[in-house]
Amino acid sequence: MEPAILSAVTSGVATISLCNPAKRNAMTPDMWRALPPLLSSLAEDSAVRALVLTGEGDTFCAGADIGSIRSGIAPRELTTDAEEALAAFPKPTVAAIRGHAVGGGCQLAAACDLRFAEEGARFGVTPARLGIVYPATSTARLRRLVGPSTTKFLLYSAELIGTERALRCGLVDEVLPAGTLEARVAEFTATLAARSRLTQRAAKEFTDRPIDPERVEHWRRQEESTAEVAEGVAAFLERRPPRFGWDG
Repeated sequence: MEPAILSAVTSGVATISLCNPAKRNAMTPDMWRALPPLLSSLAEDSAVRALVLTGEGDTFCAGADIGSIRSGIAPRELTTDAEEALAAFPKPTVAAIRGHAVGGGCQLAAACDLRFAEEGARFGVTPARLGIVYPATSTARLRRLVGPSTTKFLLYSAELIGTERALRCGLVDEVLPAGTLEARVAEFTATLAARSRLTQRAAKEFTDRPIDPERVEHWRRQEESTAEVAEGVAAFLERRPPRFGWDG
């Protein structure tokens, strides 16, 4: 199979799969380039309520294709553009991780809102093995996730860590027994798809960006102009699941 970015939408959840099985789903330049426009298209699709990023087969992503780095055709801008597009995706994103999430693979996982990993997964940020300066924005994002000490440990050493340490330091949100990752991610994203989009989008912005009073007021106006609060309260009182339909 040729290296590719695959996507599908089922029951409001979009799944993007990194597919380069001959190289443990390492990202080629074309794969990096394909990710931002695909994310833009899914962001505009009102049927998409959440997104899962995963790798084909038994590994997540082994990073950038080293051959493309050697040939000079995988500039840093490709990786950071893809990372920033993923981080800016306006709906909840979950990385579903098996096997290795290393280098650019860990970079993409860190750009998701949440990371669920199967036991035995391994994580690493490995530019120190190649003499590459890790992007400043990627370093800052990693620091926000795991703190300055663990960021330095990962970047200084390029050592891989397992799921136990990844969970402890905040790089991973849940660790699942072998064979249960897909079912747990499907269950969780179905829950996300049923929740208020208004709440989720505002929460994502407030969490990821400096607080801007104008944006706070914007979301208050959105809250007042939609029927989500009324629907949420009615559903609670009537003891039924809410039917949120806001798409602002």
